[in-house]
Amino acid sequence: MSASIDWILWGILPYIVLTIFIGGHIYRYQKDQFGWSSKSSEFLEKKHLRIGSTLFHWGMLFVLGGHFLGILVPVTVYESFGVTEHQYHIIALAFGIPAGIAAVIGLVLLCYRRLSVQRIKKTTSKGDWAVLFFLMIVVVSGLSATFLNVDSHGFDYRTTIAPWFRGLFIFRIEPHLMAEVPVWFKIHLLANYAFASIWPFTRMVHVFSFPIRYLSRSYVIYKKQVRKA
Repeated sequence: MSASIDWILWGILPYIVLTIFIGGHIYRYQKDQFGWSSKSSEFLEKKHLRIGSTLFHWGMLFVLGGHFLGILVPVTVYESFGVTEHQYHIIALAFGIPAGIAAVIGLVLLCYRRLSVQRIKKTTSKGDWAVLFFLMIVVVSGLSATFLNVDSHGFDYRTTIAPWFRGLFIFRIEPHLMAEVPVWFKIHLLANYAFASIWPFTRMVHVFSFPIRYLSRSYVIYKKQVRKA
């Protein structure tokens, strides 16, 4: 890519996406508080939801943990503990590939559930389909990048993508760091751009709605109603 295109993709576009992400959440909260939920369809079907949701959420939890350790933690920290690039790479693959596969399988089950159960299909909005579509691209592109980088090919994202990403938050824009990044990693990043841009306008907003008050709330006791003869 030319320097100008790199500057647009890795220097300007990230801030546009971040503006949409933050501004969209503020707008959504102000205009649609009643729609700020996960819109659960558990009462319509439970079996596929339980399996698919468990695989997807646990898989993504480990995937995000790996992203945090690989991108937000500088490589110098690992070097200070004596962890070599090869050792880190093996650990990342050992945890990342199973987690990614679990997330993909879970997402496929959730998509199948939406397509096969008519009651759920009829209540699925365009926003729901958009979430599933872009999530699939993000997860599959990330897993593909991991598989294609199994033997590392001499590429270490902790010295390219990681410092580029961290620099965005302190306005140290360095798009040149992305110039030699393999195309499959760039596809994964662009997919994340798209997903982050639609996030505030979909059910994904529920991620930021953890009910803290539930931790101190009294238990709700359900009693079976006994009918008199």
